[in-house]
Amino acid sequence: MTIRETMEFVERSSLSPFATLSEESKGRERPEEPCDIRPVFQRDRDRILHCKAFRRLKHKTQVFLTPKGDHYRTRLTHTLEVSQNARTIAKALRLNEDLTEAIALGHDLGHTPFGHAGEAMLNRLCSMGFCHNQQSVRIVELLEKDGQGLNLTWEVRDGILNHQTSGKPSTPEGKIVRLSDKIAYINHDIDDAIRAQVLSEADIPLEYRQILGMTTRERLDTMIHDIIITSQGTGDIHMSPQVEQAMRDLRSFMFVHVYRNPKAKGEEEKAKELLERLFCYYMEHPQLLTGQYRRMVEAGEELERVVCDYIAGMTDQYAIAKFEEYFMPKAWQVN
Repeated sequence: MTIRETMEFVERSSLSPFATLSEESKGRERPEEPCDIRPVFQRDRDRILHCKAFRRLKHKTQVFLTPKGDHYRTRLTHTLEVSQNARTIAKALRLNEDLTEAIALGHDLGHTPFGHAGEAMLNRLCSMGFCHNQQSVRIVELLEKDGQGLNLTWEVRDGILNHQTSGKPSTPEGKIVRLSDKIAYINHDIDDAIRAQVLSEADIPLEYRQILGMTTRERLDTMIHDIIITSQGTGDIHMSPQVEQAMRDLRSFMFVHVYRNPKAKGEEEKAKELLERLFCYYMEHPQLLTGQYRRMVEAGEELERVVCDYIAGMTDQYAIAKFEEYFMPKAWQVN
């Protein structure tokens, strides 16, 4: 018996009857020889962790564009917080931690530079539309490894695709990530907004704080405990009605006071214009796309989709650098 087979036996013996077992995965689009050490979801987790799109998340905006301070969240730190929340819940419910972590680490790979402002702009510019969850799947299926993709299991791709509020994940592990994403961004965005003096703890309506907690730490604790206690033994992942409604109301409060606050989002219009100029420029000059993307166009991919792929993969800094290269005058010099 290999180490992998031993680990699969441990899953069968110890996980909840509602857990998604590695040995029962629906598999990959391209069949592969099993690893002798790692079950399939652990391999997926490792592939995501080592891919280039994951590393770029450290220089992509979460909420605050180019903040002056070392402690504001980026898309990478958001992803890690989602992963930690999700693993805590999965472990307590005896669900598959490897699958949960793989979905969590991959869920935002397709996010654009400049956060949701960048996503909204690419969605407006591309006639085929643009959604970061679909782009995350496109990255793991096609764009990574120079067009080979990561060849992840069906369950991980399903969880990544369906992590948004409107999504319907097919596994309990995917449902955990879907909720953990909201728990993470609501709470850490409050923390960042307080640090940026956009918000104070006292601004948060008392009725929400009385249910969820008076601090970010208390609110995280309340929401995670509530999911675990409410979901135990049910075969589903959900919150109690009171806590879920308070979370929804708090999220709505954040949209009004932070996500659409001119003080927090004052630079977004500049970011949108920057991306629009880059998009139009690459549409007119496709030869400036890097090798992989030029090959995709030559192979028959729609140009606007490939331009979206290229721009969506940029970090904030790289997008700014490309804008400066194409549109900002340089001092004349003799070579």
